[in-house]
Amino acid sequence: MYSVRVRKHIMIAHSLPDPAFGLAQRLHGATYVVDAEFFSERLNAQNVVIDMGLALQLLEETLAPLDYRNLDELPEFEGQLTTTEFLAHYIHGQMSRRLQGRFEGRLRITLGESHIAWAAYEGDVA
Repeated sequence: MYSVRVRKHIMIAHSLPDPAFGLAQRLHGATYVVDAEFFSERLNAQNVVIDMGLALQLLEETLAPLDYRNLDELPEFEGQLTTTEFLAHYIHGQMSRRLQGRFEGRLRITLGESHIAWAAYEGDVA
């Protein structure tokens, strides 16, 4: 299995209004290191999994609407607990749409919340 990984970071604000999240129920900031890793059984006609420049460009486009935003104010997240796991799944879906016709395989989105905690979502590009 081949893979290519690109990385970007975003800074967001949000709250997690559920007693399970303790102090994180209040509005707080987070800086996520976001990795997009592309997996394929075979290389394409150019002998790559995906062009790294294209992969980075698509990741940047996907993350731009979230960067420096308060997620609590975005209509697409109304009523949602924007946990790290939830955001990994959301970013995967947004990236998958941008990848249509450009990549076939699996995509893993990993959000690093700190040097000791991260969450990921992996699935086929649909």
